[in-house]
Amino acid sequence: MAERRAFAQKISRTVAAEVRKQISGQYGGSPQLLKNLNIGGSVSHHTTVPLTEAVDPVDVEEYLHSHPLAAESGPLRDLLEFPRDDIEVVSTPRECRTLVSAVPEESEMDPHVRDCVRSYTEDWAIVNRKYHKLGTGFNPNTLDKQKERQKGLPKQVFESDDAPDGNSYQDEQDDLKRRSMSIDDTPRGSWACSIFDLKNSQPDALLPNLLDRTPNEEIDHHNEDQRKSGRHKELFALHPAPDEEEPIERLSVPEVPKEHFGQRLLVKCLSLKFEIEIEPIFASLALYDVKEKKKISENFYFDLNSEQMKGMLRPHVPPAAISTLARSAIFSITYPSQDVFLVIKLEKVLQQGDIGECAEPYMIFKESDAAKNKEKLEKLKGQAEQFCQRLGKYRMPFAWTAIHLMNIVSSAGSLERDSTEVEVGTGERKGSWSERRNSSIVGRRSLERTTSGDEACNLSSFRPATLTVTNFFKQEGDRLSDEDLYKFLADMRRPSSVLRRLRPITAQLKIDISPAPENPHYCLTPELLQVKLYPDSRVRPTREILEFPARDVYVPNTTYRNLLYVYPQSLNFANRQGSARNITVKVQFMYGEDPSNAMPVIFGKSSCPEFSKEAYTAVVYHNRSPDFHEEIKIKLPATLTDHHHLLFTFYHVSCQQKQNTPLETPVGYTWIPMLQNGRLKTGQFCLPVSLEKPPQAYSVLSPEVPLPGMKWVDNHKGVFNVEVVAVSSLHTQDPYLDKFFALVHALDEHMFPVRIGDMRIMENNLENELKSSISALNSSQLEPVVRFLHLLLDKLILLVVRPPVIAGQIVNLGQASFEAMASIINRLHKNLDGNQDQHGRNSLLASYIYYVFRLPNTYPNSPSPGPGGLGGSVHYATMARSAVRPASLNLNRSRSLSNSNPDISGTPTSPDDEVRSIIGTKGLDRSNSWVNTGGPKAAPWGSNPSPSAESTQVVSSATDRSCNRMSSHTETSSFLQTLTGRLPTKKLFHEELALQWVVCSGSVREAALQQAWFFFELMVKSMVHHLYFADKLEATRKNRFPERFMDDVSALVSTIAGDIVSRFQKDTEMVERLNTSLAFFLNDLLSIMDRGFVFGLIKTCYKQVSAKVYSLTNPSNLASLKLDFLRIICSHEHYVTLNLPCSLLTPPASPSPSVSSATSQSSGFSTNVQDQKIANMFELSVPFRQQHYLAGLVLTELAVILDPDAEGLFGLHKKVINMVHNLLSSHDSDPRYADPQVKARVAMLYLPLIGVIMETVPQLYDFTESHNQRGRPSCVAVDDYESEGGSMISQTVAMAIAGTSVPQLTRPSSFLLPSSGGRQHSTFSTESSRSLLICLLWVLKNADESVLQKWFTDLSVLQLNRLLDLLYLCVSCFEYKGKKVFERMNSLTFKKSKDMRAKLEEAILGSIGARQEMVRRSRGQLERSPSGSAFGSQENLRWRKDMTHWRQNTEKLDKSHKPARSRAEIEHEALIDGNLATEANLIILDTLEIVVQTVSVTESKESILGGVLKVLLHSMACNQSALYLQHCFATQRALVSKFPELLFEEETEQCADLCLRLLRHCSSSIGPIRSHASASLYLLMRQNFEIGNNFARVKMQVTMSLSSLVGTSQNFNEEFLRRSLKTILTYAEEDLELRETTFPDQVQDLVFNLHMILSDTVKMKEHQEDPEMLIDLMYRIAKGYQNSPDLRLTWLQNMAGKHSERSNHAESAQCLVHSAALVAEYLSMLEDRKYLPVGCVTFQNISSNVLEESAVSDDVVSPDEEGICSGKYFTEAGLVGLLEQAAASFSMAGMYEAVNEVYKVLIPIHEANRDAKKLSTIHGKLQEAFSKIVHQSTGWEFLLVEFFFPFSAPFPPPPLFVFGLVFFFVLHCGTPNFILAKSYANSSTPLMAQGMWCCQLQALLCPGSGTRALLSSP
Repeated sequence: MAERRAFAQKISRTVAAEVRKQISGQYGGSPQLLKNLNIGGSVSHHTTVPLTEAVDPVDVEEYLHSHPLAAESGPLRDLLEFPRDDIEVVSTPRECRTLVSAVPEESEMDPHVRDCVRSYTEDWAIVNRKYHKLGTGFNPNTLDKQKERQKGLPKQVFESDDAPDGNSYQDEQDDLKRRSMSIDDTPRGSWACSIFDLKNSQPDALLPNLLDRTPNEEIDHHNEDQRKSGRHKELFALHPAPDEEEPIERLSVPEVPKEHFGQRLLVKCLSLKFEIEIEPIFASLALYDVKEKKKISENFYFDLNSEQMKGMLRPHVPPAAISTLARSAIFSITYPSQDVFLVIKLEKVLQQGDIGECAEPYMIFKESDAAKNKEKLEKLKGQAEQFCQRLGKYRMPFAWTAIHLMNIVSSAGSLERDSTEVEVGTGERKGSWSERRNSSIVGRRSLERTTSGDEACNLSSFRPATLTVTNFFKQEGDRLSDEDLYKFLADMRRPSSVLRRLRPITAQLKIDISPAPENPHYCLTPELLQVKLYPDSRVRPTREILEFPARDVYVPNTTYRNLLYVYPQSLNFANRQGSARNITVKVQFMYGEDPSNAMPVIFGKSSCPEFSKEAYTAVVYHNRSPDFHEEIKIKLPATLTDHHHLLFTFYHVSCQQKQNTPLETPVGYTWIPMLQNGRLKTGQFCLPVSLEKPPQAYSVLSPEVPLPGMKWVDNHKGVFNVEVVAVSSLHTQDPYLDKFFALVHALDEHMFPVRIGDMRIMENNLENELKSSISALNSSQLEPVVRFLHLLLDKLILLVVRPPVIAGQIVNLGQASFEAMASIINRLHKNLDGNQDQHGRNSLLASYIYYVFRLPNTYPNSPSPGPGGLGGSVHYATMARSAVRPASLNLNRSRSLSNSNPDISGTPTSPDDEVRSIIGTKGLDRSNSWVNTGGPKAAPWGSNPSPSAESTQVVSSATDRSCNRMSSHTETSSFLQTLTGRLPTKKLFHEELALQWVVCSGSVREAALQQAWFFFELMVKSMVHHLYFADKLEATRKNRFPERFMDDVSALVSTIAGDIVSRFQKDTEMVERLNTSLAFFLNDLLSIMDRGFVFGLIKTCYKQVSAKVYSLTNPSNLASLKLDFLRIICSHEHYVTLNLPCSLLTPPASPSPSVSSATSQSSGFSTNVQDQKIANMFELSVPFRQQHYLAGLVLTELAVILDPDAEGLFGLHKKVINMVHNLLSSHDSDPRYADPQVKARVAMLYLPLIGVIMETVPQLYDFTESHNQRGRPSCVAVDDYESEGGSMISQTVAMAIAGTSVPQLTRPSSFLLPSSGGRQHSTFSTESSRSLLICLLWVLKNADESVLQKWFTDLSVLQLNRLLDLLYLCVSCFEYKGKKVFERMNSLTFKKSKDMRAKLEEAILGSIGARQEMVRRSRGQLERSPSGSAFGSQENLRWRKDMTHWRQNTEKLDKSHKPARSRAEIEHEALIDGNLATEANLIILDTLEIVVQTVSVTESKESILGGVLKVLLHSMACNQSALYLQHCFATQRALVSKFPELLFEEETEQCADLCLRLLRHCSSSIGPIRSHASASLYLLMRQNFEIGNNFARVKMQVTMSLSSLVGTSQNFNEEFLRRSLKTILTYAEEDLELRETTFPDQVQDLVFNLHMILSDTVKMKEHQEDPEMLIDLMYRIAKGYQNSPDLRLTWLQNMAGKHSERSNHAESAQCLVHSAALVAEYLSMLEDRKYLPVGCVTFQNISSNVLEESAVSDDVVSPDEEGICSGKYFTEAGLVGLLEQAAASFSMAGMYEAVNEVYKVLIPIHEANRDAKKLSTIHGKLQEAFSKIVHQSTGWEFLLVEFFFPFSAPFPPPPLFVFGLVFFFVLHCGTPNFILAKSYANSSTPLMAQGMWCCQLQALLCPGSGTRALLSSP
């Protein structure tokens, strides 16, 4: 089998090659056809570069320089060059949330603080490509955009939309019948009535000037104007974008870096009410996560006391700041979970007695008993007042409760009401401790329904809830710690909570919980800054509460924040002597030892000043070892010194008022220094407590240090536990980062030695320390690295650009910094894979590059040495950057200065200064700074060029090169003595980066490759900044960058392309990312570098990849990468300009000498230079590909991949077609190309597309097939009749047999796929074919008509016909589907959507990304497809989209099960589809007109005009809009008037077809269509008459067409047709020119005859439900056409069809036999062939009635007369077809003897033609027939069944004597094997019918005996 297949393939290859060879002669050596080089060699007229190889691009800059722009400005001029404002560097102020920006208050700041603050406040430095949004990457054809472009579309009128449904149609008909009784009652032949009826009809509007003799040119001109007016400009706006994943070229703009917030929750505290009101109560709220055992927010303090209660504290409380009066707070939760609780704690003023005693009154007194307990309450109030007077500044713990947050959120979410009332209590009998619901909630949500996952934790959309908390738990003095709290909270979630058994304090706390609004008014940040929209400072604010996220959050700092939280936890004074029981801790933040040095930086709680100098903890009564639960929040100063510290003073508070006893007695002291070795000190501390005041200068020491002579509690043991937490965007709190920043700042300030940790780093050791700290950055924690990411990257970049000077040496840190950056970026990528876009770009890094990164020293007010400010940094380029080298340097061309050459002092301002400065550096040994660059002709990197005069040292290996270029050079001391601090040498970052990247190796190179996008984007931004700040954006592109840098970029691109080629199979995912990164890089470079150079880079990549692609057996993966690469580059916003659209193809002065203007002749038969240019424009010739470089690459890819012989690329069809579609669609909607003149230039870039698509014709999906199924005529191959069901005549067959010579839809030969052997083309999917065709139409619509015309002139007949085939296909492809189809699809979609959804989910949830999925699919496709060939693979779509109604419904697949689409959507869809169909057909019409104009002057016009007519007729046959049909008829009339002989002599088939089409449209329900159709029909008769004073041909065809139409069309409306006939009559009457001739009478005769047929039709319609009557009428009509063979044949066919439908096979067969006899009769008159039947006599053995068909009467038309017997069935093949169908029908009817008789006529014909195959089939069938006769069962069942269930025959019943005979034979001869019986009411028995019955009897009586007819005549 395999051998045979290989052999077959070989055969087909040769054939294909031969065909190509033959065609290429006509194509004039078109490169498309010479892809296979073996052919190319022999035919080509010049050295072509095969399509699989890249050509050398034209040097764009050189070209534009040598072809200066045309002077006039205008749309065309903008095509020629990029706009001047293409790139801008924008400084955008960053948005600040708060009214004043958060910055430290101090004016003096240390360098680190200054850098941080600058990093949080400076403007964004954005590089803006102004037109970027117009590139395809940013210009997606989204649904919304499409809808925008589709606005204002006119509604196209289609007859199919107006056609009524079956039932209503029927009613209308009945109505019509009632109205036209006159016809009904008239027997056939009552002319008078019929004529009367016709004359009374109303004609349609006549077309003006139709009968005038106007010159053809004028008519054409008029038609064109009409056609071109009011057209829709954008074709693609009407065509849905191809269905594809997120387009690869789409790059989203990164998000602006901003402060992180989780999900935000607004909590409003409304009221707090106890049973008794005797004293003020203070409350705080905070969030806790039980699972993480972590407090996840700071405290929010609020005061709900009445003014009266507050008044009790007046002496102790200074006036309150408004910020402390807040009663609502916004909490942020980054990780919401089921374990989050809102904990409310209450405190009261300290009083004598423990908590239990103090809480007792609240538990026992009830508000309802107030009157009863009045005295007791008064007493309590009095006591409270005393305590407030005395102890008002101290607090004691009182009570607490907790709310399970997620219960509230989820139950609120489940409520229907707008806001929820929830009551939360803790009563024993209330069912659940924490929540008692109003009746609306009870049972709806119980505690147990909390899920463990986070799926229910969405805080952004629940309904607001109002909670009433009714029960509090009293605080236990010994259980105040957080640990105890977590135990309580965990316990609360259990059903049998311990807390439930406790006695509660009853109270009512009302709070509102709702999702926080987007921008709440009157909001304060945690630092108390006002958030924007703060209209009035006197309004009570809402506080934002700082979150302490449960897990790390990876977001860079963007605002200044410097807060410290102090949490005293516990104290153990058990072993302290003396009285210390009611203990409070006073906390102060000091900047020195003096008591007055306390800073007012402690945030106030509620109803107090904003800041205070001290804070006290709550007192636990009589407890020597209290726990604390305080949170003290401090605003840290930006700059800390060694003297800043926290001071803790412990006091014993005396609750009882005694004589001589002070209120508070200090009982201990301790402290925490804030800085330790320069780092902020935070964490858990267990501190010893001193009994005495600390000594002088204590603050620089830690209390752990045993100071001499001090007394300590418990022998200096740690007795006080405290935790200090910093939330700061200044302090990294990571040792590695701290060390790195400290060293960098030490360098900046030049302060040595540096103290870091316990080390003192001296200057001589600094270099090693710096390098080790850079490499140690890898060990730092990821969270702080991300928080300080912007600053960290800035510093690393600064080290690259300005190498520091340490101990007189310049230290090159480029390599170390590059490595550190690579490793940091990879860490981010690996650990934060959640926030990457489709290209694997981490969003944090992308936004750093986009917004934050700028060239160091372009900072405004730059503090660095050297000229500051934006302008000052213009000249930091070293001399190596100078593009114009001073001649005095006398350099070798292949060498240039080091890219990182730090030998240059200062910033010289001109090349001459630079030279002087270099020469003036006292004999520097500069040898190491010169390096061989491998220029165009230079030796490769590793080789040794001869040393030049200046160079004393030669670099001999790439590694040396790296050392040298990295400036490890010797310096002379005299040079450096002048330097202090860092050299103001400024390298250019992009140059250094390129260099480092090129020379790195090993793991660093791998890391850089993994994240290549980052370095590429960094490099590009650096380049733009450099150009901008050096004022070079206006400079010519060739002089913008030094050669050395360009060499580095070349080397880099080349090696990366090498990596892609060598690793694409191993590291698929990485190579995909690398490939897109490289493409985006080159896309960016096109905007800023020498474009010719970038084209060179593209060629380099292309060359490497192509070489590999064509050496692989399954190249689709690599070819797919190549397409991605190309698609990204072509998404450039100036893609059109880059293609030099205005260049005329003069073969360029090409770098390859082989292509000169003399040899680049590529057309076989045009030698004229002008023609040559035209040919080059339409072919992928070398000049085209060079000059239109990118378009050339795109079209070349298309041509190569669509080439049927391309091995293994079939999976990429869709991808490459989408690329072209995407580009054209983007040009179509681009406002820059709206001008038609400009669009024509753009279309010029795609002219070769026409040729490429012409070659794919055999592979395109055959859209015409679906027409054939819908009853559109199609050619019937004779072989089809062999099938078993051969006699089931479809309408199409009926029409075809009828000789209505239906359009030869022989999808012109090229469309028929080879059926036998050989390699089959894989057909494209419908979607791909449709996309290709719409692209073709776009080019034809927008291209310059004169250019197209010139090209058509050059095309061979074969090629022009191919183009017409394509247009024919386009007509079918874009045919309007009709509203009904959309509605039907809508219901289908709904059924399919579930199944689609499953597939979508599978794709989405699959473990691999879509792109890899595709790569893998295409990798595996060879194994999957049958026989390893491409056939049948259907492009490996994920699932066959064109099998579902995918095109229309992609966007509509809704996740919910709601009905698919609204009426309006269907209407809109139909509107778009109608406009697309109309526009597409008008474009086709435009093109046909150009073809007609072109060929009217050539010799070979007949075959081509026939093709044009075929396309026109096909478009008339399709579902078209009224608008199109009017233009189509106009074109058709012009065509007929120009070439009348075409229709009436050559294309007679087409004439018949045209008549049919016109008649069909004459019966249209739409007036204008009827007007135009009748005008066309009238002119057709007129022209036919003018040729020979007779229009028999048209008369004949029209009559036949009408018969055909009547016989087959279901919803045919005679009323409308009658109007059209009247219109034709009216034209005839008004036609003055021909009034004197016989023409008007002939027209009248014809019209009346047609009207007669119509009358019969009405009758037939009436009897639609009565088959017998219907057949009778048909028989009558057929009889009426006895003298018109064609028409009789038509009606016999119609009858056969009707019988077939009802399975009356015997009758159907008889009709077919009569048809065959009729054909035979006329054939014998036409041709004298011995083997053909001599006429109908030959058939009389089958039925003697056949003799009726003999042509002997006088009025029979002779077959040689024009227009008679011209149908396709009056041929030998037609006869054979009819007989074969008859035989099949007889066989199905079981009349096997008749089968034999039919084949007796057929066999001689096949024998004469020596058709062995057919003969073998026939004899096989005869054998079957005879076997059936022999084995036929006997039995009466046949007789009975057939007798009692008769079926209708086409002919009247048998005479009675036949029945007598039957019964006679039944009685005497046993049961017959077949019998027919039929009772018919009609008495007439025509001969034909008698013959039939006799024939059946013959079969009955003498089964198989071969006896001749027993009864041969009646």
